[in-house]
Amino acid sequence: MGRRLRHGLWVIALLGSAASAQTAPGWTRHEVISSGQPTHAQLRAAAARGITTVIDLRAPDEPRGYDETTAAEALGLRYVRLPIRNADALTPEAVRALQRILRQQTGGPVLLHCASGNRAGALLALLAAREGASTEQALQLGREAGMQPSLEPAVHRQLQPAPHR
Repeated sequence: MGRRLRHGLWVIALLGSAASAQTAPGWTRHEVISSGQPTHAQLRAAAARGITTVIDLRAPDEPRGYDETTAAEALGLRYVRLPIRNADALTPEAVRALQRILRQQTGGPVLLHCASGNRAGALLALLAAREGASTEQALQLGREAGMQPSLEPAVHRQLQPAPHR
């Protein structure tokens, strides 16, 4: 988590460069830092660095090692749960839910996390595509955000045009 948090601004840079290059019409720039499960100390560090919202993609029954909701709220962070248990939960509805959460965001950047960064990266890839990125741009963003090979095929399938009947 620490490496991704320290270098998390790459997401902002990628989103910004896609928008400025005008390769993705309608692209929305979001200040999102993707990571795996933060420890309590890492959550404090994130708040100190200006994170204002935490979006937790882990299911309620996934172990966190501490009460993340209480810790986030004690730090003055907005804490939002958007459970994405597996590839089957990476749905257009989940992407729209993330989009709504990000549109409501005011203030500083958002920390989007799951256990390892895999689901967070996959969801960011789908969001990027929804907002105008090409398939390759979206997959690259997902990889850079932590998407692992295990979820890439599911994301790639969703990014393919629907077959004409």
